[in-house]
Amino acid sequence: MRFIYKFCLFSLIVTTIPLLATEAKAKKIRPESPLRVFILKAELLAKTKQEISENKAAVLPAAKSLRGAADKVVAGPLYSVVNKEFLPPSGDKHDYMSMGTYWWPNPNTANGLPYVRRDGQANPEIKLLKNDKDLDNMIKGVENTALAYYFFEDEKYAEKAGQLLRTWFLEEDTRMNPNLNFGQAIPGVSSGRGIGIIDAHKFPVLIDAIGLLQTSPNWTEEDQRGIENWFTQYLKWLQENSNGRDAAREKNNHGTWYDVQTASIALFVNKTSLAENILESAFKKRLAMQIKPDGSQPYELSRTLSWTYSIMNLNAFFALASLAENVNLDWWNYKTPNGRSIRQALDYLLPYALGEKVWEKEQIKNLDSSALYPLLRQAACEFPDANYAQLADQVVDKKC
Repeated sequence: MRFIYKFCLFSLIVTTIPLLATEAKAKKIRPESPLRVFILKAELLAKTKQEISENKAAVLPAAKSLRGAADKVVAGPLYSVVNKEFLPPSGDKHDYMSMGTYWWPNPNTANGLPYVRRDGQANPEIKLLKNDKDLDNMIKGVENTALAYYFFEDEKYAEKAGQLLRTWFLEEDTRMNPNLNFGQAIPGVSSGRGIGIIDAHKFPVLIDAIGLLQTSPNWTEEDQRGIENWFTQYLKWLQENSNGRDAAREKNNHGTWYDVQTASIALFVNKTSLAENILESAFKKRLAMQIKPDGSQPYELSRTLSWTYSIMNLNAFFALASLAENVNLDWWNYKTPNGRSIRQALDYLLPYALGEKVWEKEQIKNLDSSALYPLLRQAACEFPDANYAQLADQVVDKKC
């Protein structure tokens, strides 16, 4: 069911990709739009909304799925960073706190400290700290209700999205402090790490969702100023705190997602020059470091979940390319002199998703070929000379 839901939701947003592909521009420059979205495409959202209003059969199942998901959010709880059983080292319950996913009690010491790493094996103790799960649920809830508000123009969805955002970011008793000082802590080793910034890698999704609420009376100018101020402070922390600087230096998906966060937030808080500087320098640096000429991603292939992390990192590269369109940079078609490109990275993974090749790198959990589907659908729009839309359907057929 989880796959079917994700498939339907994404299908709703990309239904008009074949149409848009035929209108592809030579340069990736975004048209002016009243929507402040930076990864999503406003023109694609508008076309999909029109098809929903016309009851086009192609979009109705996905629209129904989205409405059902949004209705569950409306009936569901609010989330706050203060709802946790343990206080962070600061003693301030408003500070976000999580534990390193793959770290376990040390079998060679009486007290289990310091914890030791088992890559790819999640320690169930992480569930004792609810902040990471609540953060994910909050973002997913805002995304679903904001999309539902935009597509269906029902204020109940914007009202719930506003409540979720105010509770997590703005209200004095429940707000999160704008830092991740204590993200992905390791008992006996560290109270928080730069790697912990990955916990907020969906903030760019949240920022686009906020952009869909701009016309609602349930999201006021005061709310917008408050959330922009929060993200301004968080961006400053990302750039100046030692955890942020550590994340920026990471050579794998952690570093790529750090760049996605900082660029997206810079655009959101109207620091366009900063966003352009990040997107200009980061993409080329990451591409040269992380993707080989054959399209493989060596830092992700070294993991015990090599397929999973290869796709996660490629998602970040796609997000960077989408963000770059906002500052008139075309990273979709950029290729280094020796052939490194994000398209090559996608093509490297494709035969494994289609079952044409056997994935021989370590993958200690089942290989989910459907995880490549959203990337293929997006590629169908960005590279209209290829048959990525048909290949995406083949990946879905193989999964089903």
